[in-house]
Amino acid sequence: MAQSVELLLDPASEARVHQEWAALHEAGLPSELRPHPDGSHRPHLTLFAGSAIRSETDAALSLAVAELRMCVQLGTLMVFGPSRQRWILVHAVVPTYALLELQQHVAKLCGADDSATFAAGRWTPHITVARRLGSADVGAALEILGPLRVSNELALITRCRRWDGTARRSWLL
Repeated sequence: MAQSVELLLDPASEARVHQEWAALHEAGLPSELRPHPDGSHRPHLTLFAGSAIRSETDAALSLAVAELRMCVQLGTLMVFGPSRQRWILVHAVVPTYALLELQQHVAKLCGADDSATFAAGRWTPHITVARRLGSADVGAALEILGPLRVSNELALITRCRRWDGTARRSWLL
């Protein structure tokens, strides 16, 4: 999926998730930490992702997030998968009415298919911590991250960005 709309965490919450990424990386486990950070790879909550978002949709998306200010609770760690014997470790984000309403509005603006992951009632709000974990890695990752206790923290969200994976660039809406 090359195009997305993503909510960005406040700097303190982003730093706590980065700490988790670094702890996994230091332990030799898969992590979202990049060896050569480029500034665009950061913890985020994806509202919509797809193969395309029409450029004229950006104006409507900007209006939808113009007054963005919401708190979200980073929930417990969850595991998605498996896919090809690999797992994804994420923080659940506790859904609020405001978050669900925003996500549904964004997905509609972007033309989400009613049966797709980002359709109403099908979306699972989360922040990715690690991808491509093997079965043995999952337990090790949970053991490492347990003491860091990022779960149940509140994150303030005031920024939303668009990501163009084809051009590998992002911009604030």
